[in-house]
Amino acid sequence: MSRPIPIKSDPRCFVALDLPSVTEAEAMVEILGDAVQSYKIGLQLLPIGGVELGQRLKAMGKNIFYDFKFHDIGATVEKATRSLAGLKADLLTVHARPDVMRSAALGRGNSSLKILGVTVLTSLDRQALRDIGYNDNAESLVMRRVEQALDAGIDGVVSSPLEAAAIRAAVPDHFLVVTPGVRPKGADAGDQKRIATPADALQSGASHLVIGRPVTQAEDPRAAALAIAKEMSGY
Repeated sequence: MSRPIPIKSDPRCFVALDLPSVTEAEAMVEILGDAVQSYKIGLQLLPIGGVELGQRLKAMGKNIFYDFKFHDIGATVEKATRSLAGLKADLLTVHARPDVMRSAALGRGNSSLKILGVTVLTSLDRQALRDIGYNDNAESLVMRRVEQALDAGIDGVVSSPLEAAAIRAAVPDHFLVVTPGVRPKGADAGDQKRIATPADALQSGASHLVIGRPVTQAEDPRAAALAIAKEMSGY
């Protein structure tokens, strides 16, 4: 009788450490152990030691995604990106405005840091876009920003899973399509409007997933992470 193959972490899944303190984030990393290889550190932790946490995790062999969402004048974005490029992180987000993306590409230089343009936040639906002055629907706006990202020479974009297939059909194979708003079957959608399951997102063309609360707020975070890795293993 053959033994079942153990499920391992999937480096394409970045677990979002959206927790109130670095201490709580470190405790979560310890709980997750080898079930998670990749972490996203966002705006909740970045001002209170998140960069330093990322450096400690990088020293442990983890993949690190700094979700800064830079959005400023070109010179400032270029300098800020250059600062991050020296820290050997794996991914960095900037807003998908053409001048911002071009400046981040310059700041990245010859480092291995991958720059991602944030297209349309997954919390925004058609009405929310209208409220802030956009007449486009989400997919049209995303695709316009994908084209601008390609022109700017960055490495990929962040979009909802619902736009992943259209993006994948329009970009080179090496272009990254990173999708937040991913929820395993039966999970609460929370404040996300445009969501999909891990399998659906990957099948649609996503290269990487970002998953936070379904792991970090699970009764057994390690088991939740391994269940997601198992779902991803067929894609």
